[in-house]
Amino acid sequence: MAPKPESQNLTSTTTSAAEPSSPSSIDPLFHLLTLLPYSILRPPRLRLKLPSFTLPSSMTVFSLVLLTYFMVVSGIVYDVIVEPPGIGSTQDPYTGSVKPVVFLPGRVNGQYIIEGLSSGFMFIVGGVGIILMDLALEKNRAKSVKVSYATAGISSIVIAYVMSMLFLRIKIPGYLR
Repeated sequence: MAPKPESQNLTSTTTSAAEPSSPSSIDPLFHLLTLLPYSILRPPRLRLKLPSFTLPSSMTVFSLVLLTYFMVVSGIVYDVIVEPPGIGSTQDPYTGSVKPVVFLPGRVNGQYIIEGLSSGFMFIVGGVGIILMDLALEKNRAKSVKVSYATAGISSIVIAYVMSMLFLRIKIPGYLR
């Protein structure tokens, strides 16, 4: 860094006089507080180490991101604010017995807790399927492992899609017909 030119001496003296930490301060209490304790007391020599932080592993970060994604797509915020029941119930018109209902039919902007968790789980299954298909494309893997990854990835994507469409048809009867 280049030294500052000498033409700025006028501005540096005016700014240093206005600073309270400069020795030309006229406040006697400031001088007393800065000189008196440190002329008698000596600070101890401490051998403190700064804490060293290590970065978390990639699987830890991936797990936290996946858990956060699951909570967001499951509607945890909605569940905390609205506090819907965990599961609903309906009465059978013929027998009169009460049956549990997992999906709140007909209401797009409402959900039971189990409905959100199951839909979020299906989104996670589809995402893991995409990750497995990506792992199947690595060149250094054995062919049998690649085939296993690809089969598991494609099947989990298909299962997630079919189940999500089933959930959607239960939620909104007559959708896409």
